[in-house]
Amino acid sequence: MIFFVLVLVSFIALIFWIGYAYFSFTEPIANFGGSYKEGMVGQPLYVNPLLSQTSEADISLAQIIYSGLLRYDKNGNIANELASGYEIAEDHKSYVFHLKEGVKWHDGQELTADDVVFTINILQDPAYKSPVRQNWQGVIVEKIDQHTIKFVLENPYFGFLENLTIGILPKHIWENIAPEKFSLAEYNMRPIGSGPYQFSDYQKDSKGNVLSYNLVYFSDYFEGPAYISKISFNFYLDEESLLNAYKKKEINGISSVSPSEVKDVGFVKSTIIHEFNMPRYFAVFFNQSKSVALANDEVRQALDYATNRQEIVDSVLFGKANVLSSPFLPQMAESQGEGAGEHTFDLEKGKKILDENGWEVKDGGIREKDGNKLEFNLLTTDWPELVQTAEILAKQWEVLGAKVDVQVLTISDLQQNYIRPREYDALLFGQATSFDPDLYSFWHSSKKSDPGLNLSKFDNEEADKLLSEVREEFDREKRIEKNRQFNKILLQEVPAVFLYSRVYIYPVGNQVRGIDAVDISSSQYRFFDINKWYVKTKRIFKQNGNK
Repeated sequence: MIFFVLVLVSFIALIFWIGYAYFSFTEPIANFGGSYKEGMVGQPLYVNPLLSQTSEADISLAQIIYSGLLRYDKNGNIANELASGYEIAEDHKSYVFHLKEGVKWHDGQELTADDVVFTINILQDPAYKSPVRQNWQGVIVEKIDQHTIKFVLENPYFGFLENLTIGILPKHIWENIAPEKFSLAEYNMRPIGSGPYQFSDYQKDSKGNVLSYNLVYFSDYFEGPAYISKISFNFYLDEESLLNAYKKKEINGISSVSPSEVKDVGFVKSTIIHEFNMPRYFAVFFNQSKSVALANDEVRQALDYATNRQEIVDSVLFGKANVLSSPFLPQMAESQGEGAGEHTFDLEKGKKILDENGWEVKDGGIREKDGNKLEFNLLTTDWPELVQTAEILAKQWEVLGAKVDVQVLTISDLQQNYIRPREYDALLFGQATSFDPDLYSFWHSSKKSDPGLNLSKFDNEEADKLLSEVREEFDREKRIEKNRQFNKILLQEVPAVFLYSRVYIYPVGNQVRGIDAVDISSSQYRFFDINKWYVKTKRIFKQNGNK
């Protein structure tokens, strides 16, 4: 008995020391195989990079299936994708791009310059109704040879490279599809791209709703096959259903959640909450042509001082946002210039400004001047975060002496019947920019009317001049200085009260590794390196004997 016990103990000790040595001298690395299933609210309809911009589901799928000449890296900077390199002429009007050779479409055909020229030509054609068509006006594209393309711009534009992140379509698939059939084509749901994953299949319910959409890794992907074999997306009607599915482990990740849900998601074991900076700001845009009160400079200035942004960030966003006083995010602090810090919460200063300009407190605590009451409507969409923000703003401004009527609308109703015709006194809404922003589309006077995005109908000759100059300025320091001058004008005139920029919250099970993004220009770029994500590992011996 003693002999057998000693043998058993020795055997266990041997196994222990072998295991200890193995784990001491080896390390885990990514291995091929496994699957990842993500859930999101919405439905895919146009998995097509030229049509996908208005849908989170479409734009996310298109990002994985298609490739662009360029892409963003983990810090939101421009990097090569299909392009092996490019040259820019001294006048910044001509760009020559060289394609990587041997790139394959998912059906096995080679991707060439013909595909790039074809994509840009139909993108520019109004008959195809691409939401990003305006980004390509005044651009001529021509084929030099099978792997070289030239772009010629009518005017220099520092942000042109960002336009080249759009996915390229295969000419041999789309060239025989007429413009009127473009949005109806089967390839919008069964796409053929050149990205790391290719379409496999999708499932619908009896009502025609897409329940799941499946992708498999593309073995001939030009950067090598992705680690994860299969990527699936499940679609839900609302965030509550999405969260319940995650808790039941029907899915491994959630496309995005609101800050209020982070604590709830955190209760789920083995969850990593990834947080990405994203260049999007939320603000209250004042329409001075609709409201007599808001047409007064002192009123807008007082409302700005009476806005406690930190209260909104803490109570609505649970700290998952940055307080803003301008359209320039914290990463763009150098563009803010002097005066940005002065627009901090100071209720007494706001009251003093109104007192000194003849706005007297009357019955009901509402201020009046020359028979005009300080009252206006504040419109927003039925997104809970914005509804709560609007209600807090109404209470904060009520203390100042303003009566604010909050109106909550569906996004489609708000867009079609109020934003497009500019039928609102004040609008609580968000705008997406970039980390090196071009604010021309949002603040130039030529964009005051639909389809322009100047929601405040801001009109300032000096600001227009600066915004136009920024677009053609390639010296970063000079561009920053012009942005500072523009921001100073905004701070003086207060066409909007800037509130916050929210971080993008992306909960994923900790079995999924390799997620490396830090700054993403838009939500779909969380997938910029999805080919490097992995769920399987293998162990290899450490190099140079390092432990």
